[in-house]
Amino acid sequence: MADHPVLPNPDRPVPPNPDHLVPPEDSMPPEDAAPPETSVPSTDSARSGRVGAPPLDLVALAAEAWSLAAGAGARRLLGIAGAPGAGKSTLARALVAAVRERHGAGSAAYLPMDGFHLSNAQLRRLGLTDRKGSEPSFDVWGYAALLERVRREERREVYVPDYDRTLHEPVAARHLVPPSARLVITEGNYLACDAPGWRAARASLAEVWYLETADAVREHRLVERQLAGGRDAKQARAWVAGNDQPNGEQVKESRRRCDRVLVPLDMDMFSWRD
Repeated sequence: MADHPVLPNPDRPVPPNPDHLVPPEDSMPPEDAAPPETSVPSTDSARSGRVGAPPLDLVALAAEAWSLAAGAGARRLLGIAGAPGAGKSTLARALVAAVRERHGAGSAAYLPMDGFHLSNAQLRRLGLTDRKGSEPSFDVWGYAALLERVRREERREVYVPDYDRTLHEPVAARHLVPPSARLVITEGNYLACDAPGWRAARASLAEVWYLETADAVREHRLVERQLAGGRDAKQARAWVAGNDQPNGEQVKESRRRCDRVLVPLDMDMFSWRD
């Protein structure tokens, strides 16, 4: 499978970043052009050195991610967007691990959007308990502020929250962005969402890649997630149908505003070491 060049997407708002380069108008794709798609095959054949290995694998993706920061004058942030259950956190963690393996333990860091879930107390206050995971159930302005701080910070460690699926609550300071991190990878459903707050968050990101996974695969994962979280089978299916699926349809609309689309052939292949 041949790799495809990464072309800018004219539908995506240009971040107010002085280092962000915009190609001349005559090099831009048509207004209705979609982001380029790239399949993500297994790394096994590439690691084993077999003849005919796919040209793009996890190692190659990590190298492309690192190229955003390599030689740059400042830290770069890469976003991975996608519908619920697409495998965003799995891919993001795997990319961070691959970059660290190649460039050192402090070279890259992970920053999940899920750390900005509103607490259950705030969801109850806002009447959003049954819509947990929907766009308004996140502290988007807090997320945008942290991204901008991380992008600019050069001297201090930055602590990053996460979401705990056992506690069903956000938790503080689970992750760390060290001063040495040249690349920070963040992931979440709404990174390319064209709405206040999310546009501010997007402005701190050098690029956003969209991870597109088949609906049937995502829905299976989402039901399994709800079962693991304590719901029975009926409750799990009802939650996915009434909450995760509509959230996913909203996220799909943001696909065209991403810089590229990754279509995994086997997302379960990715693994990492913390």
